[in-house]
Amino acid sequence: MPLITADEIRQVIRNVPDFPQPGIQFKDITPLLADARLFAGSIELLTAGFEPGDVDAVVGIDARGFIFAAAAAYRLRAGFVPVRKKGKLPYLTHEQTYNLEYGTNTIAIHIDAIQPGARVLLMDDLLATGGTAAAAAELVRKVGGQILEIAFLIELTHLQGRTRLSGHSVRALVAY
Repeated sequence: MPLITADEIRQVIRNVPDFPQPGIQFKDITPLLADARLFAGSIELLTAGFEPGDVDAVVGIDARGFIFAAAAAYRLRAGFVPVRKKGKLPYLTHEQTYNLEYGTNTIAIHIDAIQPGARVLLMDDLLATGGTAAAAAELVRKVGGQILEIAFLIELTHLQGRTRLSGHSVRALVAY
């Protein structure tokens, strides 16, 4: 029996209109993070079906994905691997550029972050257009990891981000 329900998560996610720019409806997860029971329960739901030993590494996407991925890695007794914005990792990296609504962005992973054949859970807080997650999945592939699942706390379904992640199992706890 899960500690919490998706409805409980939905109830505490705050909608902040026009942040960080006009027209954006920002999904503020800080109330969930501040509630120990909801935060722990969200990690349980994000990792449901996996036990320690099933996953070698949990990859978190910069920046809020780090919060969930690090906690999931701890629960699963797996390593934590950060995927960061270009220029933020101190060692040799693979980089992947992807399109944004207005321009491009580049993310990176250390070249030795994941052992070839490692079983990976890729995690972020929000699935919108899927561009960042697809780029992160490509980075995991470049370093030889095998993605078991891509997990999100929130999915904005109207942006159809799942279509960019075809071929991967995708989990989202709440959808808007």
